[in-house]
This record gives sequence, C-alpha cells and structure tokens, in this order.
Amino acid sequence: MRSRLALPVALIAAVSVAATACQSSSGKDSAGPDAKDAPSAASAAADYNPTPYDRIKDGGTYTTVGTFDDQGNPFNVNATLTAARVWAWYNADAITYTPTGEVQYNPDYYSDVKVSVEDGNQKVTLTINPQAVFNDGTPIDWTAIKSTWKANNGSDKAYAASSTDGYDRITSVEKGTNAKQAVITFKGVNASWSSLFTTFLHPKAATVGNFNKAYVKKAHPEWGAGPYTVGRWDTHSGNITFVRNPKWWGKKGRLDQRVYVNLESTAAVNAFKNGQLDYVSAVDAESLKQVKGLKGTEIRSGGSPFEYSLYFNTKSPVLADKDVRKAVEESINRSQIAKIQFQGLDYKEPLPGSAVLYSFQKGYEDNVSAVLKYAPDEAKKALDAAGWKPGGDGVRAKNGKKLEVGYTLLGDDPLDKATAGAFAAMLKPVGIRLVIKKADEAEFSTILSDRKFDLFLSGNRSMDPFGARYLCDFYCSDRASNITGAGSAALDEEVRATTTIADLDQQAGAANKVERKALQQYAFLPLFSGPSTYAVKKGLANVGATIFYNPLPETVGWQK
Repeated sequence: MRSRLALPVALIAAVSVAATACQSSSGKDSAGPDAKDAPSAASAAADYNPTPYDRIKDGGTYTTVGTFDDQGNPFNVNATLTAARVWAWYNADAITYTPTGEVQYNPDYYSDVKVSVEDGNQKVTLTINPQAVFNDGTPIDWTAIKSTWKANNGSDKAYAASSTDGYDRITSVEKGTNAKQAVITFKGVNASWSSLFTTFLHPKAATVGNFNKAYVKKAHPEWGAGPYTVGRWDTHSGNITFVRNPKWWGKKGRLDQRVYVNLESTAAVNAFKNGQLDYVSAVDAESLKQVKGLKGTEIRSGGSPFEYSLYFNTKSPVLADKDVRKAVEESINRSQIAKIQFQGLDYKEPLPGSAVLYSFQKGYEDNVSAVLKYAPDEAKKALDAAGWKPGGDGVRAKNGKKLEVGYTLLGDDPLDKATAGAFAAMLKPVGIRLVIKKADEAEFSTILSDRKFDLFLSGNRSMDPFGARYLCDFYCSDRASNITGAGSAALDEEVRATTTIADLDQQAGAANKVERKALQQYAFLPLFSGPSTYAVKKGLANVGATIFYNPLPETVGWQK
C-alpha cells in the first residue's frame, strides 16, 4: 500500500501484539487502556541520540533486521515501508522533515528552492546541485523531476502508482534557465508539494515496464545516487549490504557498511542479544524485558507516526453486507485490544480517531468516535433485523449460510495469535464466528494486492506530516491502495475536493468532515498506534524514535 519519502504512508507487514487476550464485558469503548488516566494526545517525543556529523566516527558497520521487498520501487502501489527504507540507502534523500514536520531541503540535491503563486497557481522552482549525477553517469536534472511526475500523475493507468494525489494537480514540469532547473506548475496551490519530490526516479526507471517490474526483488544501483550504493544484494539469503559510493559528491557516509540481515521478526531480539544486530524494535512487553538492562544497550522510546488498523474486504461475500461490517466494528472493544498491546510497556494513549492524522498533530479530530461506539448489544439487534438468526451452536445464519468471517494471521508470533484470539472472543457472543487463517509473512504483499482476506490487521507509517493529503489513498473507490474496496463515486468526489484546499488547517478540517462519512462504510477500523521503542547499542548516532524525521544516511554512525 503506501510508503514513502516520496510516498506518504507506509504499510507495514507484521504486527506484534502482547500477552494474553481476555474479553471485556464493558459496554464502553474508553479513551485508552485506562480511560480515566489516558492522555488527551499520544506522545510526540523524539529519542534518537541526535549527533552532528563531525562528532561521528569514520568507519564501522551498522546492522539491523531487514531485507528487500517483493516490490522495491517505493512509488509503486505494492511497496511497503521496507521498500522505502531500503531505497533511501541507495537513492536520493532530497527532502526530509524534522521530527515535528518542518521541511528540510538537502543541498546535495536541491541547491535552491523557490515557491511562488502567480494568478492563483503555485510555481515551484527546484535548482539542482550542478554536481548531482546518477551512478550510471546520467546528470540529475529537470528530466528526473518530470519523469517522476509523469509516472505518478495518473494520466497513464498502466503505471501501478501508489498515490497520484498532488502529482495530478501539476500542470507542467519544464526546464528552467538550464537543464539543472525544474519549474513545476500546479493548478491552484499545494501546501504539501514537498512530499511529492522527497526522492525521484531515474528517467530509465520511470518507463511503465521498469516502474512496475524492474525493482521486483532486484536493486538497480546504476539508477541510484547518494553516499551509499549496493555492495551485496543476496537473493538467496535476503541479506543486503550497502557500501560507500565512490561517485558521491557530498559529505561521505560515516559507515564502512550498512547491513540488513534477513531474519523473521521473532528472531530479531535473540540476534540483538547475541551481538549480531545494533538495533532492534522492542514492540511489546516481552521483547522489552529481554533487551532492557543489557550491557552496552540503551532503550530509545518516543512518539509514533504508526497506526494499526483492521481492514475489511468489502468484496468478500460475507463482508459485502454493510450490516455485518458495522456489527463486527461495534463488537470490537478497541480499548481491550490496546490493553493487550501495551501490557507491560507503561504506556497510554487515546484511541486513534483518524486514518490520516495523529492525536499529537494540529488539526486532528477523533472521527472514529463520532460515528462508532463499542456496542455489542446494538450489533446483535442489527444482525437480528438484517435476518441473521442465532443458531443452536451460537453462530448466526441466514439463508442456510453461517455468519463466519475469516481473519488472516501472518507468521507464528504468539502475541499476534493472542490478538486474533481476542477478536474471536469479542465476536463470539454476538453470534459471529471468526475463522483464523494462517499465512506466511512472505505472503503479505500478495494477500493485500489480491485481496486474499476477509479481515486483516496491518499498519501504516506516515513519512511526512501532511496526513490530510492522503485521504484518497484510504477511502477512494478507484484507488488500488484502498485495499478494503469500499467507497463510491460521490464520496470520491468529496474526498478529492479536500486536496484542492491550499490552507493546511482548512484542508484538515475538510478532511475530518469527509472522513466521518467514509468511516460510515464500516470497512476500516483504526485500533492503536503505540510507542516507537528500540533497543540500541550505546554510541549509535541518529537512530531511534524520530517521528517524521529520516536522518540522512551519511549522518548515521557511531559517536566519537
């Protein structure tokens, strides 16, 4: 689904959720694991050992869990967060954001940026660093910006683009005073334009065939640029090694090597404890317990631009019925799911209320609570009225068909199983049987792209602060990224109208209003965010909980 530097929001494959599942009989969906103590907003703290470039040692290796994705082009609809992260190590990081979301231009790519409005239309002039060149010797110039726009603007449906929003409002990309200047003209004003060109494509990578297929389980370092390039891309083991790029014109990368080791998520903590990894995510109480207090280790924890949600496949026979979808949502006690997730983490947050904005962001509103309450008794009544009658075995039926809903569970993590068990326990008293279907983590992309699920729990990570811009990715009926398949032409029109609003505050307000309508399709249920918590070897610089910040690769390394 979505992921990006240039891509806005990244779908992540695995969710680990904690400890034991127990069913709550409460009829209230409280504002967090403990409603009375829950904060009004999630944490916006950053914790990543920020260190200036000149205080980082020259040399060393940085190793984490990771591998290449099925689709390695982060602009592609089938790319995930993994693809965006790997891409950033051997391709341009031209625009980044501070932890709180302020724009930062990288002068190694864009030596000057000018934004103006003429006759109501925005013009962005990008002056590209004269030294900037792709690894194959092709100059990075205005054609890279134009090619990236053409591949993502939706004018050619053959491109499997993740998000056309913003790109579709560009009317032209032209050469400026010379080839090293790109002049981008918009229809109207786009306040979040920077998210469109955080990275860019080599013109050769921007043909339909290459955009869709060239990066499938493959790297193309010759089309990349940056302080690092591919040293080894092992298709057998799935491991990746990046090394310094001799063709880089900017500050050299501090590391000798950046290594990704292909391990199942459940094996990562042991690998960290054994000294094989320098950094690991501590997503639950058990993993945190194992890494806390380890010699030479520190825990870095902060706010999280992640959100985990339950996706409903509206094209599956049983969930095509909106009454059933609403009944499922009303039967799920989100506070209980959050309690399971955060058990032992000493962490609280309000329940998430939006797909696109987080509670610590300006403009956020709790749209979920505006349209949905935890109400299993109401769910029963609605199913009765819709003709789903209780059976002798406790499972409802209609026209001889039992009310059974599939739940696709990735991998063998016991905590993921606990969450599946919690969902089953919540749905059972309402007369809905949850059928848990196991699948491999490697099947993630296929499950989503082919809609091989009824219910599926997965997450998104925002890579930039302009959440309202991505409303269409979640809710437009004609978007491949909308994996629920819900929506209508009329709703699409309302969603798209929000993207034309120039003022970010007004845009957020309009997006909230439309999202409330979209959530009444009962096809998408935000569940929890949680903290970003990592175990990190002491001395590792510019790594950890960064919110919207993506440290430039050359700034990652070991403190002097």
